[in-house]
Amino acid sequence: MSTGELVLIRHGETEWSRSGRHTGRTDIPLTEHGERQARALAPMLARRRVALVLASPLQRALRTAELAGLPPAQVEPDLREWDYGAYEGITTDEIHRTRPAWNLWNDGVPVADDGRGESAEQVACRVQRVLDFADRILRGNCSRDPGDVVLVAHAHVLRVLTARRLGLPPSAGALFQLATAGVSSLGTEHDRPVLTGWNTL
Repeated sequence: MSTGELVLIRHGETEWSRSGRHTGRTDIPLTEHGERQARALAPMLARRRVALVLASPLQRALRTAELAGLPPAQVEPDLREWDYGAYEGITTDEIHRTRPAWNLWNDGVPVADDGRGESAEQVACRVQRVLDFADRILRGNCSRDPGDVVLVAHAHVLRVLTARRLGLPPSAGALFQLATAGVSSLGTEHDRPVLTGWNTL
């Protein structure tokens, strides 16, 4: 039986998230507004008993965790954002000029000249490792005190993670929109994963 919830936090606003540019591996900071968003999460998160915080290695996630008043985060490389390959830094509107029907969830991204780029299935593979690790903690199968596992990361990787947690294919992440600094939670009912809160601001 689970002893806590999986709490998902998308990082605060960045210049690229504000303009709609796909931000995967590019490591850019929060805007001033993004920092305010992160600080505003502290009262809500202070009410939770946190067993562990895992964060993407990118500064926008780590800074969000810090400003939100969470315990020190353990860096988890598998929580980095979807690698958008040749679409890194490009908006959906720009992509639609040459591919009008393009959809990330169905069509994926073209591989960049340096070989970078991920499919939804590749993202799902790495978030499954995060889920397996978090589940051991949530079920009390480790030396940590019981409580919530908080994941501080990015929109698309957390949407894929949510789909996998609920037993859905990676492409079902399309159903779970996430705002900057949004907080969501996944718990259990009758020992089955369920959505307990979504996109709270």
